[in-house]
Amino acid sequence: MDDTERAILETLAEIQQKQGRRMNVPTADGRLLRTFAEAIDAKSVVEFGTSNGVSAIWLSLALRKTGGKLITHEIDPNTAALARENFANVGVAEIVTVVEGDGHEKAKELKGPIDLVFIDADKEGYLDYYQKILPLVRPGGIICAHNMNSRMANADFGRAITTSPDVETVFYMEGGGMSVSLKKR
Repeated sequence: MDDTERAILETLAEIQQKQGRRMNVPTADGRLLRTFAEAIDAKSVVEFGTSNGVSAIWLSLALRKTGGKLITHEIDPNTAALARENFANVGVAEIVTVVEGDGHEKAKELKGPIDLVFIDADKEGYLDYYQKILPLVRPGGIICAHNMNSRMANADFGRAITTSPDVETVFYMEGGGMSVSLKKR
């Protein structure tokens, strides 16, 4: 861990302490996202559901190493502003682009190839995000969806990712629970 990473993690802890959980990923899930992004040498990452930016900061730790960028989508302008402030405070604002508006509509503007996608927005919309983003994900890319071990998970999305011939899906049941779908080559 270098000094910059240490400072980012310290500021991340302060953000969580001062701003509360705000439906953010637990540390274990943040570390998992970071691990995936770094392991696949992600250059292009997309997130749906920014909140105050905790998961994006975890992803940014990897993107600092890979030279990648993150596009994150947040529907609420006040929350998007808070996330931008947090990105500036930890020093990752140049890595992260916050897109304000409905992610379902904004997803139509995305271009591929995308290496990693993290879905943590409106749970009933997971299937729509998946259907829009899958064609843009490169073969060998990963789509992660949060809260898959709770009643918040969307059954139609779960069926789609476990029956599609285009992806191989496993479930990580620690933290908030996550599906991890590898787009087949």
